[in-house]
Amino acid sequence: MSVIYILWLRELRRYVRSRAQIVASLGQPLLYLVVLGFGMGPVFQKAGQGNYLQFVAPGVMGMTVLFSSVFSGMGLLWDRQFGFLKETLVAPVPRIQIMLGRTLGAATVAVVQGLLVVVVCVIVGFRAVHLQTVPLALLFMALIACLFSALGTAIGSTLQNMQGFQLIMSFLVMPIFFLSGALYPLNGLPKALSVLTSLDPLTYGVDGLRATLIGRQHFGVVTDGLVLAVVAALLLAIGSRLFSKIQV
Repeated sequence: MSVIYILWLRELRRYVRSRAQIVASLGQPLLYLVVLGFGMGPVFQKAGQGNYLQFVAPGVMGMTVLFSSVFSGMGLLWDRQFGFLKETLVAPVPRIQIMLGRTLGAATVAVVQGLLVVVVCVIVGFRAVHLQTVPLALLFMALIACLFSALGTAIGSTLQNMQGFQLIMSFLVMPIFFLSGALYPLNGLPKALSVLTSLDPLTYGVDGLRATLIGRQHFGVVTDGLVLAVVAALLLAIGSRLFSKIQV
């Protein structure tokens, strides 16, 4: 049996067993949907931007996939601390297979978490305008998950303790989220902020989700997909290189 499949399956089993974590991870998306979706709705509508719940729901989906996937690096540190990583690395297989198995497992978990949030969005009133493009939205979720799972693995491979990982992730994740346009339109931003949002890979993921689910786009579906695919491939290459040098 392939080591990639074994590690992928292990990440899924770990997720399924953590029922409390699954429930808790839905709290923040629900808060954004209910408080912002309905609280900011009248202001957004008066500004001529339409239904804010429809607008913010794809951003919340992207946020959920981001948080779930990027914190996969924490699992790497747990495995290092409790010795499982050492047992895995002594296996007579290339380390890149181990890295791919972990990363793909974390990405799959992030997509599942994103799908749970899609269900929550539908419950609170979100409706996809173009049902035929929903499979394409799932592809964007998968690209976001792979990209940030690779980032989490790359960072986790260079650190030795949880405190350092949490500090770096807090420093990276919140700016990535708030600069992505998940909570506000990208049109009419100040030039400096517009440049920063265009450098944020999550911006293209959220834009792709909006384009495929509600028909509202800023960069275009093709541009969004290409940017995500290129950055994901780059981070996978960097992550595999850093993981191959990991010391346990």
